Amino acid sequence: MNWRIASLVNAFKSPRDTLGPLDPDAAATLITAASDIALIVDDEGIIRDLAFNSERLALDLGVTEDWVGRAWVDVVSVDSRGKVEALLRPTGSGGPPRWRHVNHLGDRGGSVPVLYSTVQLAEKGSVVAFGRDLTDISELQQRLVDAQQSMERDYSRLRHVETRYRLLFEMSSEAVIIIDAGTMKLVEANPAAREMFGEHWKRVLGRSFTDAFAAESQDAMQTMLAAVRATGRAEDVRVTLGESMRDVSASGSMFRQEGASLFLIRLSAVALDRPVVMPEAKMKLLKLIENAPDGFVVVGPDERIIAANAAFCEMVQLNSEEQARDQPLDRWLGRPGVDLDVLLANLRQRGAVRLFATVLRGEFGETVDVEISAVSMVNGGQPCFGFAIRNVGRRPQAGTATQLPRELPRTVEQLTELVGRIALKDLVREATDVIEKLCIEAALELTGDNRASAAEMLGLSRQSLYVKLRRYGLGDLAEEQPV
Repeated sequence: MNWRIASLVNAFKSPRDTLGPLDPDAAATLITAASDIALIVDDEGIIRDLAFNSERLALDLGVTEDWVGRAWVDVVSVDSRGKVEALLRPTGSGGPPRWRHVNHLGDRGGSVPVLYSTVQLAEKGSVVAFGRDLTDISELQQRLVDAQQSMERDYSRLRHVETRYRLLFEMSSEAVIIIDAGTMKLVEANPAAREMFGEHWKRVLGRSFTDAFAAESQDAMQTMLAAVRATGRAEDVRVTLGESMRDVSASGSMFRQEGASLFLIRLSAVALDRPVVMPEAKMKLLKLIENAPDGFVVVGPDERIIAANAAFCEMVQLNSEEQARDQPLDRWLGRPGVDLDVLLANLRQRGAVRLFATVLRGEFGETVDVEISAVSMVNGGQPCFGFAIRNVGRRPQAGTATQLPRELPRTVEQLTELVGRIALKDLVREATDVIEKLCIEAALELTGDNRASAAEMLGLSRQSLYVKLRRYGLGDLAEEQPV
């Protein structure tokens, strides 16, 4: 059976009987129909004739009669010349056709891939080269390569993300365990959790997570996880570990991974009823904050002051921290009901705010310009906010005697810093002045400091331009006066 298939592949059985006599026109038609491009090449490798069956290929190659009379190897790229020479060498009769991938030089740059096979017309005679356009296949291969590279980049990115989160999971000082939400089995625990459980965690790994807790705490854990499953969140619960009988605070959240739902449980040791000994470095840090020249205040979720240092009390004209404690920070900060709300909204969204410009009002009416940097944090499961407040009212301003009494702001950021300090109409006037000054500077730069050309470019008279130059202190007006 195999030799029969091979014989059918190699050649027709009786071409003389089935095809009959073919005149040159019929042969040319058959050759053209069998390929996208056909070349007639003599025994010296010179192209004597050609025909296209693909309009797109003809446009890509940009040839008509230019190839006729040229060597075949001269119309292909350098790396394809050896393939053309191999196609022109005789192979004997009866062998299968040889196909070679040849790159032509395209009319619009780049290369045009064509798959060629040759057939000799007579011994030591001309050669017919049949070519098939590989542009579609080449583009498909390129898209495949691009898709593969994109997948590789995505895979590498995911692998790096997984590595970072795995490292974070392993290095976290907080005990974390992962529970399969479907089977309620303990799947994984980080080193902090394994240390908290001791050897007991190995015995409960892969088993029901309730085995890790004391009997009286299992119902509480079940209730908490049911609330997480239903609403996505739940209050922290106090539970007892099964083997060590250690009291811990448990909180949970839910996430999905590879189509499965998992619980992430965080365990925190419950503080004992004994004085907490703070590390010496932390004590020094607290003393530095207390004695810092900049104000520092901590505000709870109800926007009331929890703690404040001496510098803040001095800014708001209070005698002691006790007078500020439990008071709303909005009482002294900026515009009531505006500045603090803006700060807290940014803190809840971004976690930190830097150099927020506002004013601080004292108990006896004194106001000072301040810059605030703030950060949000979690204390006992509740968010709180720390504000570092710096008095900038006496900050020295850079400038010389030749400058205007008040330098215009140069950037949008500087303009926004004026919000809350001046009225909106004044702020709009400031913005108009900034834009006008920048446009005049740009016109002078474009015209090489030619005042007449700059005035024409801006649509101003020379007299109006000189008035504005004096207003903004631009250029040396003593050298030139309008006529």
